[in-house]
Amino acid sequence: MKISEITNFFESIAPIALQEDYDNSGLLLGNKGDTINKALITLDVTEEIIDEAIEKKFQMIISHHPVIFQGLKRINSNNLTEKILIKAIKNDIAIYAAHTNLDNIDKGVNSILCSKIGLQKTRILKPKNDMLRKLITFCPTINADKVRNAIFEAGAGHIGNYDSCSFNTEGKGSFRALENANPFVGKTNDLHFETEIKIEAIYPVFHERNIISALKKAHPYEEVAYDIFPLANDYTSVGSGMIGILENDVDDLSFLKEIKKTLNIPCIKHSQLSGRKIQKVAVCGGSGSFLIHDAIAAGADIFMTGDIKYHDFQKADENFIIADIGHFESEQFTKELIYAILNKKFPKFALQISKTNTNPVNYL
Repeated sequence: MKISEITNFFESIAPIALQEDYDNSGLLLGNKGDTINKALITLDVTEEIIDEAIEKKFQMIISHHPVIFQGLKRINSNNLTEKILIKAIKNDIAIYAAHTNLDNIDKGVNSILCSKIGLQKTRILKPKNDMLRKLITFCPTINADKVRNAIFEAGAGHIGNYDSCSFNTEGKGSFRALENANPFVGKTNDLHFETEIKIEAIYPVFHERNIISALKKAHPYEEVAYDIFPLANDYTSVGSGMIGILENDVDDLSFLKEIKKTLNIPCIKHSQLSGRKIQKVAVCGGSGSFLIHDAIAAGADIFMTGDIKYHDFQKADENFIIADIGHFESEQFTKELIYAILNKKFPKFALQISKTNTNPVNYL
């Protein structure tokens, strides 16, 4: 299998366009045209992971955290990142990272964490905005189905749990074909009126190139008329964190004890407990302190994430609990998620989840 087959499919699920500005997801090392037959899945790329890949003859490592996070001016073994890259290059091992783009999808890192906790009716905690566009185009009535289906297949028309969403209005268009034109209907230099369907559909901006290409390919006109409008709507299927509810409420101490057991967490730091009942739970895998106010605004009883700072805990009160369950611990199931996504598409391809513990944090 070519590396591009894996990366192209994975990015159809978690597009690179969804990563945060500071991130560096994607193929970090290797050639997309290279052929491989085994891939190792991990949370981090460490020297131990590279050694595991070498020993077991994996030609590709698929990681959650990017091994290259900041710009490199040279690669000469002066630091750990450079040593890792040199060893990977010498052993022809490609490295791919799916980081915040995988965090930000509704079936991503936070979704699998919610499922382990047992949350129901989950939704994105902080949806992204400025990511939706509306396409409006016009075509002859007889061609409307073909054009509509083409833009649907290219990624338009998805709203929440619905697809093939559009609004269609019949009207009359006019045009005059000038010299050198090759009109689909009408005659050169004659004003022509044609009964047309106005098709409107919403799409995420990262599908725009494919949608416009599909539109032009399916449309019968030599010159395709279309409008694109930016929308202020939130993109509710994409964003940071997740919130859901427990089937039955439980007191705060019992809930945290159960979380510690279920997620196998050695230590949970938390704000003061008051014995209140917990039912609405907000989570964010990794570092999620930036979502504390969003969790409060959403009416969460508790917000669980990693890397909470001292003063962040002061934002809690008797009605809202903040719990630091650890960065690694909140993302530990990401390996299962990556495996499940790829194995469903490529069931005969050799994938393996690394058994190496890459958590740099230890507890006494």
